[in-house]
Amino acid sequence: MTLHAAGSPALLLLLGMLSLMAVACSSPTADIRPSPLFDDGMVLQRDADLRVWGTARPEAMVTIDFLGTTFRAPAGPDGNWMIRLDAAPAGGPHELRIHGEGYDRTIRDVLVGDVWIASGQSNMEWTVGESFDAPSEIASADDPMIRQFKVPHLWSPAPVDSVVGGPWVPADPEHVGAFTAAGYFFAREIRAHHDVPIGIINTSWGGSRLEPWMSAESMGLDEDGMDALLAREREEEERIRSMVRERLGTIPEKDEGLVDGVAVWADPDLDDSGWERLPVPALWESVGFPGLDGIAWYRTSFELSSADAASGVTLGLGQIDDSDRTWVNGTEVGGMDMSYNVPRVYEVPASALREGLNVIAVRVQDTGGGGGIAGGSDQVFVETVSGRRPLGGDWGFRVAEVPGLDDMVMTANKNQVPVILYNAMIHPLLDFRIAGAIWYQGESNAGGDDAPVYRDLFATMIQDWRTRWGVGDFPFVWVQLANYMASHDQPSESDWAVLRESQGATLSVSNTAQAVIIDIGEAEDIHPKNKQDVGYRLGLAARALAYGEDIVYSGPEYRDHSVDGGRVLLGFDHVGGGLTAVERPTEAPRAEGHASADRLTGFAIAGADRKFVWADARILGDQVIVSSPRVPRPVAVRYAWADNPDTANLFNVEGLPASPFRTDNW
Repeated sequence: MTLHAAGSPALLLLLGMLSLMAVACSSPTADIRPSPLFDDGMVLQRDADLRVWGTARPEAMVTIDFLGTTFRAPAGPDGNWMIRLDAAPAGGPHELRIHGEGYDRTIRDVLVGDVWIASGQSNMEWTVGESFDAPSEIASADDPMIRQFKVPHLWSPAPVDSVVGGPWVPADPEHVGAFTAAGYFFAREIRAHHDVPIGIINTSWGGSRLEPWMSAESMGLDEDGMDALLAREREEEERIRSMVRERLGTIPEKDEGLVDGVAVWADPDLDDSGWERLPVPALWESVGFPGLDGIAWYRTSFELSSADAASGVTLGLGQIDDSDRTWVNGTEVGGMDMSYNVPRVYEVPASALREGLNVIAVRVQDTGGGGGIAGGSDQVFVETVSGRRPLGGDWGFRVAEVPGLDDMVMTANKNQVPVILYNAMIHPLLDFRIAGAIWYQGESNAGGDDAPVYRDLFATMIQDWRTRWGVGDFPFVWVQLANYMASHDQPSESDWAVLRESQGATLSVSNTAQAVIIDIGEAEDIHPKNKQDVGYRLGLAARALAYGEDIVYSGPEYRDHSVDGGRVLLGFDHVGGGLTAVERPTEAPRAEGHASADRLTGFAIAGADRKFVWADARILGDQVIVSSPRVPRPVAVRYAWADNPDTANLFNVEGLPASPFRTDNW
């Protein structure tokens, strides 16, 4: 079954095939090919029935020597082989030798410890190098007992057995910048308390919905159902292909705006009256160019007085997906590579400016998904000595280069299609023994009707993964959605709150936990930089579930309530050492050191009319008492019920925030 890769599709697939070929070419006959999972630096699961597999000439005998014992088995008629090894205790480094049929390879630096699957969307894929205090974190990384194996973006219409990815790399300054940040800080928390090697298999895809990570059977899809789904996907591919062709006419294959290093389309005197007009900030896929990957140019202009021009300006260009080079009046003033989440802020010297009209040109290169100038409207500006003014609006736009329309269309939105990520990024891992899984996903399912049904889908996925891995009800820990978007002055409805509720409801599945992070998000960035606290809270939960520690690993969770006259009394689990109110900092990259607050905030109360108002709330022992003079006969209470509940401040004294909840089901 063919695997498909995203990003630069042909290149990624070629790299995957080359990795397999490199293993094969270690012998003259290349008959025996172990899976890429079995490579130098790998981490194997301790105290488990280990399995090693690969391909070989049909019926060829394969032998493995490990920890003083020899194991052997023949390849089947189809050339696939699998050898089961004895369980091994934590330790290493060891060597594992695979040989037979003229093949002889020793895999070195093998650790035996705990292997964790790290999956989900972009906040799991988010790297240490993109996170808070990245230079310091990278420089100080020095734990070779933490390793990562990265699975690239892949999809398949049917389950595949061969994984693509790797190599295994250690958490050191050379490699840790590319680690999943949540996964690395999670592993670091485990390592601080347990002297056991940790392997992270990072199989995540930014922007992915939940359904692509589920098997066909768990989605209730039989063969006919899958055929119908794939037929619809082919129709969608053709629709996008036709739309792009119609919109662009001739598909440009070479950027005519940059010729021999000269930025022709940055010339301030260029006539761009025939260019498209697109709103900025906005991803181009959302405003008329779905599925478009490649290079495009933007142009706009702004006026300056002579004093402003003589003093230089600061230019804000939002968050550009993925890479950019930027010119003002033909002078290059900045650029960043593969930094789709980083706001561009460039200083423009007086020498590049002039009184009157000044022209901005931005060359954007997008490798997959989104594309263009995005971010908040307040991130697109020009700031002079006279003040700051917005630059958002309709900018000139022209597509310059589309490298392979068919590949581009084939890649588009595959992280939204049910089942196909599971087939290529989870299924081929199922024979690799693991300790558990961490999960960071939900943003892409938080809209409208998706949010309430997430609870059933999520529980189904967890149970299905456990069944298919066949290692029991392994610990499964996820991150609840962070606070995000604008806050509201009054209580309101929220799809994100409903999604958080669905995540919390999944705690009914055994051996699960969630890390609540409504205190460390960022209103204007769906990718909060503070992944240290995310990993720490995931690690707390794993220390309790997987490592048997008797610790407080969760913030307060709503348990029950009763109405007493004009008051509502709320009871909680996971109170720990007691409930407390904390001072929520308005701008803090880390959640360390919350100060005590004078009162609880973030609670709303309603009567039978279902009209919520902000409530007075106070702590009484292990309860919270909620009331309002505006609601003499209360019926329901909500807490932190918002996209961005930035005032919610109920914690336990261990410093973990209470999970959002509602007592109603309206």
